Amino acid sequence: MASSYGTDADKSALRAGYLAARQQIPAPFKARMDRSIDETLLDFPLFAEAPLVLSYISYGNEVDTHGIIQGVLESGRRVGVPLVDSATREMAFYEIESLNQVSPGFKGILEPDPDECRLLSMDDFFGSVCLVPGLVFDAQGHRIGYGGGCYDRFLWHYPGDKIALARTMQISSNPLPVESFDVPVDFIVTEGSVWACR
Repeated sequence: MASSYGTDADKSALRAGYLAARQQIPAPFKARMDRSIDETLLDFPLFAEAPLVLSYISYGNEVDTHGIIQGVLESGRRVGVPLVDSATREMAFYEIESLNQVSPGFKGILEPDPDECRLLSMDDFFGSVCLVPGLVFDAQGHRIGYGGGCYDRFLWHYPGDKIALARTMQISSNPLPVESFDVPVDFIVTEGSVWACR
């Protein structure tokens, strides 16, 4: 069931509402939804054929990406994960060969070791896909994240396809508030469905 907190709500209210709703999901139900999202993603040719996948490393109640990352690595494809500069909030992606190369970093989120992993450049990104986190998305691909702006700064210059992973309850039936620096995703993968946003 799609949910919405209304078009007149500001981002802070929406963020708080969806954070609270996500925390209420029972663990077994969350695990089933996330497995369904994983299966849908694996059947999506754009993802399945991408030679390089940029992926967030899930934290807390986010859609779980650990199995996705492991599966991509086992398929022989490349994976990049983000490292955030806590001072500037700029985000860079580093290529990992194993989840053993990550450890808690910015806000306790697992991040790559820049001394062990290769920094990916814009040239690497052509033909890649980027899995984008968020709290709520609308039909046009606009999203509300956690308020840091890290992904929007990165996605502004990113040349590949942007894929959101979202449980159906994270899809708003109303348009979300949008600011000039917000970057929409191209596709949203939910339990059993892929939504083309633009």
